[in-house]
Amino acid sequence: MGHAPVDPTPATKPRLTFRRLVGLDRSGPPPPQTQPGEPLRVWTIPNAIGFVRLGLIPVFLVLAYTSDNGTDALPAIIYAFIAWSDYADGIAARVTGQYSRFGALLDPVVDRLLVISGVAVCWSFELLPRWLLAIMIAREVFMLLAGQLALRRGITLQINWAGRWGVWPTMSAIFFGLCGLETLGTILLVAGVTLSIIATVQYGQRIMSQLGETEPST
Repeated sequence: MGHAPVDPTPATKPRLTFRRLVGLDRSGPPPPQTQPGEPLRVWTIPNAIGFVRLGLIPVFLVLAYTSDNGTDALPAIIYAFIAWSDYADGIAARVTGQYSRFGALLDPVVDRLLVISGVAVCWSFELLPRWLLAIMIAREVFMLLAGQLALRRGITLQINWAGRWGVWPTMSAIFFGLCGLETLGTILLVAGVTLSIIATVQYGQRIMSQLGETEPST
């Protein structure tokens, strides 16, 4: 019996350029260690950074809600630290190669909890227009329901560029709201909400497309 030819060239990891290090170059498939079915691998350096970020969220909430008007400097600084340290765990994963399934699950949870916490504070103290914040809340609820539907149907949703680029205007808007700069925060929030709606439409199209592919033909 003949044997299938073996490719003598081993698979190589993409070269760690500066653009890839800082997350600007996301070409290629996601790391295999982050895919469903892989071990969680909780104890890694990037996940340690994620735990610190997660632990600081209740600290931010306590400090913000015990302030007079929600615009004290310390909670705003803590919020900014949690937001910007999202880059740190990504860089740590790319430098050390310590990708993990747990990290892929933890990172978006921390980001979402941070946004929800910031929205709650801005809503309570009216630091940003509530109608814009209400659209954000509605979008988050929709994505939660859509994500549950996709999960039950075995559909994997990967973040698209509109969703990726919408994160930072949104987080920056909340930060500037916490600093009392409502006008600048509102402008950034409009940009973030617009990008998030575009991303939501794309997610919905992907879900409907994959549901159509999985339906049995008659």
